[in-house]
Amino acid sequence: MFLLRFLNNNSLFLSKRVMDFLWEKQVVAANNIANSETPGYKAKYVTFEEELRSRVNAADHKTGTDIREAIGSARAEVNYTNDETTRADGNNVNVDVESMEVAKTGIQYEYMMKAFNDDITRLRTVIKG
Repeated sequence: MFLLRFLNNNSLFLSKRVMDFLWEKQVVAANNIANSETPGYKAKYVTFEEELRSRVNAADHKTGTDIREAIGSARAEVNYTNDETTRADGNNVNVDVESMEVAKTGIQYEYMMKAFNDDITRLRTVIKG
């Protein structure tokens, strides 16, 4: 019974969803860097934190709303930056900012992977006894 409850743990599900979102942030930042010399290209960015937080909080305070459903229904949103550019070709990608975003997101992803692995290690401990 404990094993079944552990496998349906919201913590594992949340960790997986956050890693999916962080991966999407990495892809978008890498695309921005790759297009830093493309005339007219506008940088993109991904947001998901606020939507995920609001959905989880709403599920927490409503009766009958499943937290797992709230986590699963959260979506990442890709936005375009409206930053002005000083470049004649209209491209507004700042490679320094994008490189920092890649590094920051990489650290966040690593942290979430560690949390996920820690949950799996606890599961192994329970199975082995």
